[in-house]
Amino acid sequence: MPDTRLDLARIQAARTMIDPVFLDTPLYRCEALEPALGCAVSIKLETANPVRSFKGRGTEVVARLLADAGSRAVVCASAGNLGQALAWSGRGLDVTVAASRFAPAVKLDRIRALGATLHLVDGDHEMARDRAAAIANHDGIRLLEDSLDIETCEGAATIGLELIDAAPSFDAVLIALGGGALATGVGHVLKTCTPDVDVICVQPLGAPAMTRSWHERRVVTTESTDTIADGVAGRRPIPAVLDDLLQVADDAVLVRESSIIAGMRMLLDHAGLVVEPSGALGIAAVLENPDRFAGSHVATIVCGSNVDAAAYHRWVSASPSASREP
Repeated sequence: MPDTRLDLARIQAARTMIDPVFLDTPLYRCEALEPALGCAVSIKLETANPVRSFKGRGTEVVARLLADAGSRAVVCASAGNLGQALAWSGRGLDVTVAASRFAPAVKLDRIRALGATLHLVDGDHEMARDRAAAIANHDGIRLLEDSLDIETCEGAATIGLELIDAAPSFDAVLIALGGGALATGVGHVLKTCTPDVDVICVQPLGAPAMTRSWHERRVVTTESTDTIADGVAGRRPIPAVLDDLLQVADDAVLVRESSIIAGMRMLLDHAGLVVEPSGALGIAAVLENPDRFAGSHVATIVCGSNVDAAAYHRWVSASPSASREP
């Protein structure tokens, strides 16, 4: 059993705190993808819910515990999806979200529509984290820190419980890697219950901090990020989360922007799925490593579909050569 901050019994208990609308999401083999990828591919679809991402699993646990404790106010930093999820789960609470004003407008608009107070910063997600911490300190309210707060990891880990119920099992599970809640949560369950399944984390080449940290076994920060996958574009890994990731991940890989776009296009063309860039990272990893996955059965977690329509159409309609880096 991996030695992490997570606990299987708490993860199982988390299922009882989560609105069923976020649970038992579709998991199916997508045979239409397989000729192009050279392997069997199963999709775990975490977009068919009110906030169109997996984040609601964690925020449901957070909101339930806040309500039980009598807390009425909470603040978080978000690249967009966590803020939507916390606003949805925290209806009846005073929810504040700090975000970059450069985050996709569709995500910011949805946070506002769900009734949260939105504070925008003139910088990236790391600056939003700093703003959220300052608000929590000034107002004396709960600061929800994605991936650091164990509820976000153990809520996401309920996806792992659903994966291990699948038959047959998979050779590998490909997981988008940002702050680490999804990867550490699902990874903990897989390595506890099905240790032979490879847990492979995928991050954009333009936002490599957590992947570099995993390979060097120490926190590595970056000065900036450059990726369309805004949901995983962090620069400062959290040490405790990295410690967990080192226990549950078998590998962490980086993929090019052109592969992310190609993955988005394939999910649209062959699976009828509109996904945000972070949701296509697993497919991108197979595209870049066909020999590694040839003949195997992989599962990929499609983790979000909150994407600006104009940008999405520009990406998926561009010719492959136009979107490929030199």
